[in-house]
Amino acid sequence: MGKLEHKSDLLESLTNICNEKNIHLGRLEVIGAVIKARLGYYNQNEKEYNFIEIDKKMEITSLIGNISLKDGKPIVHAHINLSDSTGNVIGGHLATGTIVFASEFVIQTFDGANFSRGLDNITKLPLWTE
Repeated sequence: MGKLEHKSDLLESLTNICNEKNIHLGRLEVIGAVIKARLGYYNQNEKEYNFIEIDKKMEITSLIGNISLKDGKPIVHAHINLSDSTGNVIGGHLATGTIVFASEFVIQTFDGANFSRGLDNITKLPLWTE
């Protein structure tokens, strides 16, 4: 559990914590607020991410994700919901470029075999392999 630095990149900060603490398997939750956000939406027809840039202050109403390995290194996969000053909510895949105003996180680690990500031939996403 902890807090992230003001004006840090949300995804990069969470990934750095996993690297520093040698966390390879787990789940995470985050609450707080952002100065601006960058969210991804996976276009299933084109098999690529489209990104949305939101240049306004918003509350993190929910962020949930998991930690596994990709190419032998910890990777954070998270989805985020954000609300604006009128209560409108937008969400998507957390991407770099989401900047923290204030944020608290919880990382729950798991024992057991590591989960690794590899390219899924059908979706073209880096999904867990068996």
